[in-house]
Amino acid sequence: MFVDKAKVYVKGGDGGDGLIAFRREKYVPEGGPAGGDGGKGGDVIFRVDEGLRTLMDFRYQKHFKAKRGEKGRNKSQHGANAESMIVRIPPGTILTDDDTGEVIGDLTRHGQQVVVARGGRGGRGNIRFATPNNPAPELAENGEEGEERYVTMELKVMADVGLVGFPSVGKSTLLSVVSAAQPKIGAYHFTTITPNLGMVEVGDGRNFVMADLPGLIEGAHEGVGLGHEFLRHVERTRVIIHVVDMAGTEGRDPFEDWQKINDEIRLYNPVLIERPQIVAANKMDMPEAEEYLAAFKEKVKEIRPDIEVMPISSLTRQGIQELLYRTIDVLESIPDEPAIEEVSEVSERKVYKFKAQNDNSFTVTRDNEMYVVHSERIERMLKRMQMNSHDAILKLARTMRHMGIDEELRKRGATEGTIVRIGDFEFEFVEGSSYY
Repeated sequence: MFVDKAKVYVKGGDGGDGLIAFRREKYVPEGGPAGGDGGKGGDVIFRVDEGLRTLMDFRYQKHFKAKRGEKGRNKSQHGANAESMIVRIPPGTILTDDDTGEVIGDLTRHGQQVVVARGGRGGRGNIRFATPNNPAPELAENGEEGEERYVTMELKVMADVGLVGFPSVGKSTLLSVVSAAQPKIGAYHFTTITPNLGMVEVGDGRNFVMADLPGLIEGAHEGVGLGHEFLRHVERTRVIIHVVDMAGTEGRDPFEDWQKINDEIRLYNPVLIERPQIVAANKMDMPEAEEYLAAFKEKVKEIRPDIEVMPISSLTRQGIQELLYRTIDVLESIPDEPAIEEVSEVSERKVYKFKAQNDNSFTVTRDNEMYVVHSERIERMLKRMQMNSHDAILKLARTMRHMGIDEELRKRGATEGTIVRIGDFEFEFVEGSSYY
């Protein structure tokens, strides 16, 4: 089964906790603090591996969590940083934050990588808090939590040439003739449900990658039929070979088929219709084909004189070599990578940027007899600080006093012994700005 879209959960490793420790050597009186910092948590990194072709692995494994950093050690030793988690993905994968719609990365080349979840910083040990006024602090920080998010992965097949056209016009047969690919072939609609890739050897030492893409029908730009599952893969191709059933074996008019497919591509993404296109007039071994071909060329010339129509037959291999030579010549005349202007889904995705806010802002509410303080700065501080020491309590008290929280609590009616809660931390309000 081909999987070209997946949703996974990623979390960077938490940072290691800082340590409270003191030097205790026999001949070092008043040795002072010696608690080291915690190590940094591991990042989650998505890296392109050209050996992968699908997102199948992510159908079964949907959670990726990096290791946390080691705790700080005594003798001022730093805890070890955790190794990053490397997740291999196929080329052509677009990574999007599932909550905000922000595009994290569009990875196309082997070895290209992006950090999707950063590990948390390690907490500082008590050696970092030593001051002339407090040379032996019993104060340390917990490690910072790693980033976590849900990531949507969308794969767009990486191929130089894409075969497009209505179902059953002979795209899969053409691919099987010019490459070693063995796509499923049958005389019924939607034989190709998933893209097939094949390496095409032109014969003069040159080669390119060709993709047989699922058949297209009217309304595909709105998701009808295989819809977007087809069209998203067209965006990656540098040259489009438009395969047309020139014999009209399905009872359709070849020129109308060609117009309808181009209309669907244009409606999905106007940029794609400007991509170099070659019309492969297939099934020329059929008696009716020659009759249709002359009229088809005239009509196409009136609309798109830049498009070349090449008669072929995948069955008898008529015109196949000429088509390959012409295709490789066009490929070599254009840039290696097409400019992908995502006018459809990707352009509509919103990108959210962090806006700095007043870090000292806070609100005070009342819950029965308890006062509740909401402050991002204080809540972050409570998560980081190890609140099991007297020094940590005093640091919290000083910070709240400088932010004006003490004064606001008094205005709201807080008195000696009133319970105050910040996050999960509760304490008694004491006049004099001391908290116990």
